[in-house]
Amino acid sequence: MEVSPSVSAGRIAGRPATSVWARWRAMGISGWLAQIAKYLVLLVCTVSFLLPFYWMATSAVKDDNQVFTIPPVWIPNPAHWENFWNAWQVNNFNAYVINTVVRYAIPATIGTVVSSAFVAYGFARVRWPGRDVFFALCIATMMVPYMVVMVPLFITFKHFGWINTFLPLTVPAYFGNPFFIFMLRQFYRSLPEELSDAARIDGASELGILLRVVLPLTKPALTVVALFSFLNAWNDYLGPLIYINQGSLYVLAQGIENLRQSVSQVGATALAYPYLMAVSTIVVLPIVIAFFFTQRTFIEGISLTGLKG
Repeated sequence: MEVSPSVSAGRIAGRPATSVWARWRAMGISGWLAQIAKYLVLLVCTVSFLLPFYWMATSAVKDDNQVFTIPPVWIPNPAHWENFWNAWQVNNFNAYVINTVVRYAIPATIGTVVSSAFVAYGFARVRWPGRDVFFALCIATMMVPYMVVMVPLFITFKHFGWINTFLPLTVPAYFGNPFFIFMLRQFYRSLPEELSDAARIDGASELGILLRVVLPLTKPALTVVALFSFLNAWNDYLGPLIYINQGSLYVLAQGIENLRQSVSQVGATALAYPYLMAVSTIVVLPIVIAFFFTQRTFIEGISLTGLKG
């Protein structure tokens, strides 16, 4: 049976066009105006959110004259695409990428995911005396500002001889993160208890239940934890600033800061500001691409971690 183009075009979201138009007619003038106002507000919010990214990307292909021209030049003409390559060569950004990803982000992400998953399972599924009290203490540590423990931690790591290494940035990740422990605990509690009980009847240990039953079902939540952890390490500036002062160990955030300082200095080299925008665009682009390809899993993990208290 063939469906005429007019009928197929009239179906919106699986509903006949007659019901849709009836609903719109029932809204009246006030309903139409409310819908228009809502989408105008959303449009303004979207533009205001994307405008800084647009300015950063377009400034990356400008020269100094176009950057500092008033009124602003919104469309670069001509576009200097070589700024991306030239800016990347100003400092040793290839080494900064290796330091950020290989020596910091990946070890910290692995440590956060593994430790938070184990601790959250102990709080969610294992019954032991004082469990709720210790969980409350774990959550209470989230209220302690980092500035309070910054100096004691620096003194401690200095006595360990860890200054100018990535150990102060990666080792604490293997002791769990309170926020991610809370998220994973909420996700674990949303899983049916019958799955764990059946595994116990079959003789599985708690470790076996975690590895074979629970973790395979928590991939969305683990993806969220891994993505957040990687983003925190990728964008971290304060941590490396405190513990790393050797140029060969700088991360991307420190490299961008050095380039920014060259912009603010008197007599800065030409194209310093476009170079800063070019490097910033290169650093932001992988995160945007990663979120684009993982947004479905990311949103699913965020929505499912709060199903059950």
